[in-house]
This record gives sequence, structure tokens and C-alpha cells, in this order.
Amino acid sequence: TEEAIKQLGDYFSGKLTEFDIPLLFVGTPFQKEVWRHLLDIPYAATESYSSLSLRIGNPSAVRAVANANGANAISIFVPCHRVIGSGGTLTGYAGGLAAKQFLLDLERKTPG
Repeated sequence: TEEAIKQLGDYFSGKLTEFDIPLLFVGTPFQKEVWRHLLDIPYAATESYSSLSLRIGNPSAVRAVANANGANAISIFVPCHRVIGSGGTLTGYAGGLAAKQFLLDLERKTPG
């Protein structure tokens, strides 16, 4: 827990662009697959739900991908805020769209 707190502090101060703590995914096999793919979205980058569903090999699962993304209990560590709607629109985020925008702006301002 102490290391997670330290890394979060470093992330918010712009010193850390990639977390290095062990993660325990608790969810369905499909959710876990989506969450593992979220870890592949580079710092300060975004990806659409449809692109993510293509990447997991299930292009018709856009809504299921969105639901799995929303069920991510360890956001920031597993960067679900980097997933956006088609055309670059911000869509749902458990912490609210203002928080999602804040995280995206934070990452864009920090040299990666």
C-alpha cells in the first residue's frame, strides 16, 4: 500500500508515467482481458472503445468493452481514463468526466 501511495504521488506530480506495482484483477475472464489491454495504452495516448474491442479480437463487443472498462476498480493504475468515444469524445468515467479530462490533461502536460 505504501508503494502504491508513493507511485500515485509521483504520477500526480508528473514524475511517473508507468506504474510498477503488482495488480490483482478480480472480475470475469472478459473483464480481466479488457483490463490487461488497458495496460497497453501508452501514457498520454487515448484509444476508442471500438478500437479496444478490435484489439481484443471481438469487434462487436464495443458495449461489453465499455461495461468492463467501467467496472475497473483500480482506475489510474489500470488507465481506463484513456479510453474515449469515437471521434475523440469523452464518455463515461466512474469519477466523472471532469476527473477523466483532468487525468488526460495531466498526462499530456507531462513529458512521457
